[in-house]
Amino acid sequence: MLSEPRSGRLAAWGNALLAGLVSPDDAVLAAVGDDAVHRVEGLPGESGPVGLTLALGRLRALGVTGLRVALPASGHPLGLSGPPEFNARALEAEEAVICHGAALGLVPEVYEAGPDGDVHVEVVWHVLPVREASPADVPSLGEAERELAEALREATEVLTRLDVAGSGPVAEAAIDAYRARAERGREVLAPGYPPRAVRVLELAQRVGLLISVAYENGHGGAVTAGEMAARSAALRPVERVARRAQVAAYNAYVEELERGVR
Repeated sequence: MLSEPRSGRLAAWGNALLAGLVSPDDAVLAAVGDDAVHRVEGLPGESGPVGLTLALGRLRALGVTGLRVALPASGHPLGLSGPPEFNARALEAEEAVICHGAALGLVPEVYEAGPDGDVHVEVVWHVLPVREASPADVPSLGEAERELAEALREATEVLTRLDVAGSGPVAEAAIDAYRARAERGREVLAPGYPPRAVRVLELAQRVGLLISVAYENGHGGAVTAGEMAARSAALRPVERVARRAQVAAYNAYVEELERGVR
């Protein structure tokens, strides 16, 4: 969770484009990020892969008014609504984009080539039919914010008691580096999102960073099997809560559409 999901970038900037708040070029540039190129395959009316600019325009013409995010994991179909074929593809990719206004979803397939430090990344988004139903297990922004605060507090207490890496200076140094990157111009969400969504996503990313640091630095002081189990038990629910909060933040634009706020 340390890195921003590609589905999040595509949904956020696609929503900004659909709302008329950014140009197609700016939306695509932000959605692609550090990747070389994104293409879309299986789009209705197209015989082969097309560029992201054309694809977003075609989705608008098909009636799409917003884009949602799904971040499923094993045993947790977060943000999905079916059918099984789409859910399986999304679970394999661990992310997907769901269209609002048309029964379509997009699942990324990532291709990498080249040596470390000079990796060329291409992404193909596969368009598949989806079931028009409420997404699974997505909280409101308010619920997500409360859950994050509670889960972070409980996990920090457990990790500190076990002297686990990720609850002390190493984590704080990583967070400081993260903040420095953010201050150099990184936008957490695209234009058009409510401030609370930005706040929730920032907290979810901070929590995700703590989890990543804890995992990357081994078991810290948790040297017995019981302590290792306690450490994992403390991290798993926090990771789940952070993923739910990320989805709630990215989906806030469509939630406002459904409530008639926009």
